[in-house]
Amino acid sequence: MARRAMGEAGVRSARRPEVRLPPLEPWPDGELQPDGDYDGLEFREADLAGQDGAGARFMDCALTGCAVDETALGRARVLDSVLTGLRGVGTNLAESTFRDVEVLDPRLGGTQLHGAVLERVVIRGGKIDYLNLREARLKDVVFESCVLVEPDFSGARLERVEFVDCALKEADFGGATLKDVDLRGAAPLEIVRGLDRLSGAVISTGQLLDLAPVLAAELGIRVEG
Repeated sequence: MARRAMGEAGVRSARRPEVRLPPLEPWPDGELQPDGDYDGLEFREADLAGQDGAGARFMDCALTGCAVDETALGRARVLDSVLTGLRGVGTNLAESTFRDVEVLDPRLGGTQLHGAVLERVVIRGGKIDYLNLREARLKDVVFESCVLVEPDFSGARLERVEFVDCALKEADFGGATLKDVDLRGAAPLEIVRGLDRLSGAVISTGQLLDLAPVLAAELGIRVEG
């Protein structure tokens, strides 16, 4: 059955990417280059840890099983690509652009995506700890069957963002702006800051009951008896 553009609760559904990679050439192992241009390449089991690819462009690429510990990719552009099984801590993707990208089964920690732009992106499976999306712009983004531990959306703008069978633990939405954000598929849904910023989101009745103690505390309501 085709997905409806408008959900039952009046929330517009995210447009998912349709990535069709061309035949790829293997990336000749070496060092990433700042402002490098990578087109139609397959990075398989590459050790990119500590390398500097700031400002690089990845177009029609597949990165599979790559190590990205402390990899510098600030202001990088990742377009029409599939990233599978990335693993690493402290990857710097600040102010980067992801457009028409699938991220599958990542194992990441402390990933820096503050100020980034994500459009038509699916993050499916895996686990990301301490994801920094401060001041980022997310449009048509789906988090599916993944675990997000202490993600930081503070000051971010989210439009047509869905959480599907996704664990959202101790999330920070302080100062965020939400429009057509569907949180009903998040279990658990734990929000430590920014409950007052959830206008523009939809949650289930059960989630509302779960959030009631935090909401009461934020509003200064005493609950007794």
